[in-house]
Amino acid sequence: MSASDIGKPVTEPEKALAQATHALVVGPYLTDRAAARFDRTAMRGPEARIAEAEGLARAIDLDVVGHELVLLTQIRPATFLGKGKVEEIAERVKEDEVSLVMMDCALSPVQQRNLEKEFGAKVIDRTGLILEIFGRRARTREGALQVELAHLNYQKSRLVRSWTHLERQRGGFGFLGGPGETQIETDRRLIQERMTRIERDLESVKKTRGLHRKSRQAVPYPVVALVGYTNAGKSTLFNRLTRAEVLAEDMLFATLDPTLRGLRLPHGARIMLSDTVGFISDLPTSLVSAFRATLEEVISADIILHVRDISHEDTQAQSSDVEAILSDLGITPEDHDRIIEVWNKLDLLDEDARAALTDTVSRRRPEERPFVVSALTGQGTDGLLAGIEDKLARGRSRFHVTVGHTDGQGLHWLYENGEVLSREPLSDGSLEILVRLAPEKIERLVQRFPDATRDEEAPYSAPLHPPADDED
Repeated sequence: MSASDIGKPVTEPEKALAQATHALVVGPYLTDRAAARFDRTAMRGPEARIAEAEGLARAIDLDVVGHELVLLTQIRPATFLGKGKVEEIAERVKEDEVSLVMMDCALSPVQQRNLEKEFGAKVIDRTGLILEIFGRRARTREGALQVELAHLNYQKSRLVRSWTHLERQRGGFGFLGGPGETQIETDRRLIQERMTRIERDLESVKKTRGLHRKSRQAVPYPVVALVGYTNAGKSTLFNRLTRAEVLAEDMLFATLDPTLRGLRLPHGARIMLSDTVGFISDLPTSLVSAFRATLEEVISADIILHVRDISHEDTQAQSSDVEAILSDLGITPEDHDRIIEVWNKLDLLDEDARAALTDTVSRRRPEERPFVVSALTGQGTDGLLAGIEDKLARGRSRFHVTVGHTDGQGLHWLYENGEVLSREPLSDGSLEILVRLAPEKIERLVQRFPDATRDEEAPYSAPLHPPADDED
């Protein structure tokens, strides 16, 4: 699969082929005791995990005929599962005419090959399935390159010396001569060459993003990034706040490519809102690495909105998974003061659940309280915008400014560069404005309005430095 293929709209024949593919989802999960022995902890129960795995399979239109839950006391090196369970599943594969078995775990190439032999069907693991979903969802060239890079990295690890066509030797080329290289070495070399080219292209994308970010910082507009577990409702919230039309459907990974839109807060300040790819438990590290260029928008954001599906039974586990990935991206506990929790899908809760939720929120300290919203109906979103504004206001100063009745340009500047909190007409026709400004705007304000005073303070008299250019 190449970048030119990834991201193309799914054709009807492709969709029909997927829908005609009978798939069986197998959830091979360690028991609690075994997980403790392997130093692994699972916040979700097996049923919830396999339900999510079925959702992943259906995300690419597979016909899921059922699932098989397997609790393991140990992992077998050859087949992951025990011999008896392999035979049992093989029988079901035959009876249900299953052509694809999705193993909700990470399989080694040897385990995958052995299971395919035993089942007599194609076997794909969790990583492979997520890569397939990402390949379907990517819409931009950048997204396609990122998916292809992760896919090639995965494919490279699947090249083992067990297939006869990979054991043949080729003669050397041109002046190189020599005994030649095996087919597997050729395949690995070709894959590595393609990966190197993609990494070079992505580096160019990264530079372009950096330039765009730099140009925004020159304005500057604060960036607010939406993050959250896949299907938490980020895109629906993004559409609600910006009146955009980003794809928002009830399916896993509906959004893959990042989207930026401008948005005005209640008092007029402008921000850039960024919608990003959804996170998921056991997200392949190759994908986190491949999407680092995209996720840098999150890393550098002024505020991160962590959107949670509060109606989901595993909302706490999903939250922990998101926090773990943010940690992998370098967002440390010191950064938590720029994270706002948004508890979404309030509309899916009944009255008792809403009352319990209200009680839970009220018990938290004011600065730690989440914003409870319904992105679908809009309930609570006004409060969220006010909360974003308040968070950005920290470190900003408030000034009283008198604007003459003929100074329309000055009034326009205040609205464009600050947050006008109040305006009172004076007897001479001028306006008394209370405005809140970012630190980098203060010198320009004082230059324009020398009589401006800090709110409840003496006239501002910081040393002035002429700005590099005129923003008029």
